[in-house]
Amino acid sequence: MATTLRRISDEPHIQVPKDKLIEGTRLTFNVFIKDGSMLVPFFNNGMVFTRFATQVLNERKIADVFVSPDEREALQSYLSQNRDKKTSEYEELKVFKEYTHFKEQVYQVDRALLVSGTDINFGLYLLNRFSLVPIVEATESAPAKIPDKIIEAHGDIVIKKQDLPLYNEYLKHFKIPDGLPDVEKSKIKAISIKENSKVLMKDLLDDPRSGEKMKQSAAVVNSMVDTMLENPEAIYNLLSLRSYDYYTYTHCVNVAVMSVGLANGIGMKRSEVEKLGVGAMLHDVGKSAIPHDILNKQGKLTEQEYRIIQSHVIEGEKLLKGHPVFPQEAMPAVTQHHEKLTGRGYPNRLKGSELHIYGRISSIADCYDALTTRRPYKQAFTPFYALSLIAKETGDYDPELLKVFIRMLGKIK
Repeated sequence: MATTLRRISDEPHIQVPKDKLIEGTRLTFNVFIKDGSMLVPFFNNGMVFTRFATQVLNERKIADVFVSPDEREALQSYLSQNRDKKTSEYEELKVFKEYTHFKEQVYQVDRALLVSGTDINFGLYLLNRFSLVPIVEATESAPAKIPDKIIEAHGDIVIKKQDLPLYNEYLKHFKIPDGLPDVEKSKIKAISIKENSKVLMKDLLDDPRSGEKMKQSAAVVNSMVDTMLENPEAIYNLLSLRSYDYYTYTHCVNVAVMSVGLANGIGMKRSEVEKLGVGAMLHDVGKSAIPHDILNKQGKLTEQEYRIIQSHVIEGEKLLKGHPVFPQEAMPAVTQHHEKLTGRGYPNRLKGSELHIYGRISSIADCYDALTTRRPYKQAFTPFYALSLIAKETGDYDPELLKVFIRMLGKIK
């Protein structure tokens, strides 16, 4: 992943009093905090620094933050321009309502399946905070070829939401280029499964009662299981490993992939792995009932908003309970992915032996993916740091499963 931990002695980062960060302004540099002898990425370039961010720093008793010397000019410009700037609650709400609306209009795609020279009938864009930078401008009536420069583009590549059916057709007809080494073919095959899974999850979140889409979810889980049984290291290609912004559909696929991988790692029967995989894929389907403004909110939720967010578990159970296509044995992956062995989770505060093996697995995968995914208000944590945070939650997660999980993801940097 792009973000890394740094030893403070490696290079002289600039120490900045946290009070110099002005609420209501947009940061133009990455911000690190001190954690022991390490510098950990905490706030990312482009986020709006809000009262919630100040509160987080205060709660951690952080007086100073750190900025890379490479971003000295950006820091100095920020400090000089924003010395007297104030914020308002209205401005914060306005910015993130715009962010929420904007984010819902695009869909993130994996560049590995965008083969240069291939004709496409949908546009490709580089996501640059709140704007789209055209890479390829194409329509059904005026197709265009994917350029070589697609490989060099930095950042998330997205399409417009209305072009998702066209992208889906592109995936259906996608063929692995001839002449590639077997290792590369295997990699692209895994990424193709992941991309098809993401499109399916996006459709399911838009229409969570679709029996046809539910059937397809079982099919893509079977493909995941086959791929990982054939080659356990395929998990690295099935996951979205770069520090992408958070999208629920990508998160659902990642949780399914990691849950299947962990189940394989402990020797679970194939039929059980498949059921777990479907449950993990649909673990957040209840979020389809949660307002986007709350799902994407930057900052601390109000008590009422937090209860609404928590309700996604119950909403998911309502949608799936008795569904003729959904395997009811898979339900614990949906209802228990926020439960903890200590009883500190939700919605039912289950503890110890009350947690099903599916719930124990999906809770680890869900927490890990949330920590390693970028949000508008924080950088993605590195895999090492995320795993260390999970391990510190003494008693919350099954220690034996966590050992297998750490070994399984051992090659992710």
